[in-house]
Amino acid sequence: MRDDLVQATSMLAMGELAVYPTDTVYGLGADAIAADAVERVYDLKGRSREDPLSMAVPDVDEALEHVTVTEREESFMREFLPGPVTVVLERQGHVPDALTAGRDRVGIRIPDHELALELLDEFAPITATSANRSGEANATHPDELDGAIREGVGAVVDGGELPGGESTVVDPGNDEIHRRGRGADEVEQWLAEH
Repeated sequence: MRDDLVQATSMLAMGELAVYPTDTVYGLGADAIAADAVERVYDLKGRSREDPLSMAVPDVDEALEHVTVTEREESFMREFLPGPVTVVLERQGHVPDALTAGRDRVGIRIPDHELALELLDEFAPITATSANRSGEANATHPDELDGAIREGVGAVVDGGELPGGESTVVDPGNDEIHRRGRGADEVEQWLAEH
């Protein structure tokens, strides 16, 4: 296993933050089940506590350990994940309010990126949010990371240049697309047909 992945895994296990590549932009990861680690993400990003964070997991089976889904929601996940889609689902009780801003649903992300999935195989779930200060540009290369972000994390997993863009955020249970991003048209078509 690559040194930066080993470093990121041990930092996450200690409640620290790590930057990791996804199939869109660089993400800021922390233990998504540990409220204090999640709070650090808000602090480092300067993000409003009213804005929920999503969680990243390595596969749908692991996601089902943190959310309660209908058959249709599960088939949606198996169709689109891994991929640049965040699926909003009913959270289970152990998922902290800090992550969801007190809401009863949580976004699930399974990035289609080899290094992200390797990291998630070692440590999951982690927060899935862009590795930037709120309101600033997303980083598609480690060189673009804000100095404060770089200083505030224990590890950066370098995946080189990433394609950019945003994930499509969708609540398949309510047939609602919250944010149109990559793959939004396919998501819309699936919702209409199932």
